[in-house]
Amino acid sequence: MVFKRLLGSLGVGGPTVDTVLDPGSALPGGSLAGEVRLRGGDADFDVEHITLELVARVEAEHDGGESEGLVAFDRFTVGGGFRLAAGEERGLRFAVTLPWETPVTELYGQPLGVVLGVRTELAVAGAKDKGDLDRLTVGPLPVQEEILDALGRLGFGFRSADLEYGRIGGTGQRLPFFQEIELTPAPQYAHQVNEIELTFLASPDGLEVVLEADRRGGLFTQGHDALTRFTVGHHDARDWGAEVDGWLRQLVERRAAHGGHGFGHDGHQDHHGHGHGSGPGIGTAVAAGAAGLAVGVVGGMVAAEIVDEVGDFFEGEEDEG
Repeated sequence: MVFKRLLGSLGVGGPTVDTVLDPGSALPGGSLAGEVRLRGGDADFDVEHITLELVARVEAEHDGGESEGLVAFDRFTVGGGFRLAAGEERGLRFAVTLPWETPVTELYGQPLGVVLGVRTELAVAGAKDKGDLDRLTVGPLPVQEEILDALGRLGFGFRSADLEYGRIGGTGQRLPFFQEIELTPAPQYAHQVNEIELTFLASPDGLEVVLEADRRGGLFTQGHDALTRFTVGHHDARDWGAEVDGWLRQLVERRAAHGGHGFGHDGHQDHHGHGHGSGPGIGTAVAAGAAGLAVGVVGGMVAAEIVDEVGDFFEGEEDEG
């Protein structure tokens, strides 16, 4: 990887910075390691601090409609307090711990279309510049994968995944946004629901699993706490197929008993009535036995289109900087 660009706030002749993440996917609550590489400019500079900022592309609703933008959800200072000589090259290793609620960006090696990044901020001589943005790849925790496998074996398919600004009432959510994984229903549920939406909220103690059915049909009412929330441990040994099928049956029964009222997202409104996630950039997934919800490639284009979308996003961010 090449050095990204000169620090704009320091002008021509300033130092350059590049953050290189270690290969492979990180895990929620796990370690993110890599190296910050610095190259000195035309003169000596005092580096006050080097900070890594985790950012996510998040959708938000407001009176004027829907928009998306970057939301920072954690920061780590990984170095500083030294002089970088003119022309000097220096590498600083780091290892930080990701928040437990960090969204999943890939499943079985296939991208989900969720965009996370690591932005590097270098403070030199009283000036700060966020001069480097690198893509962050996060895979599922083992218990998350078990649940997704079970859904796949039951016949559910992947439709899309996104990050939504807001909070889910009645949960222990800590980040200002949450991830929704939208699923096409299994045949045995297709006559009752059009769509299932799944949210994982991980913590050191375990995992909250929030299920919601058919929000596009007006089944979402703001102000209600989570009625379909289940808690599991990170190392639980269960018959996951039977467990998840039981959750879904409870979801459908409660939906009928409560007139379709689900749970509330504080400050968040339903916006899935626009056919969200049905466009050619995501497509429909297939269940593949033990692979569960392996992302389906429609006409061989879905995964490539997601990669292009993510790549365009990062290129745009760097151009804007």
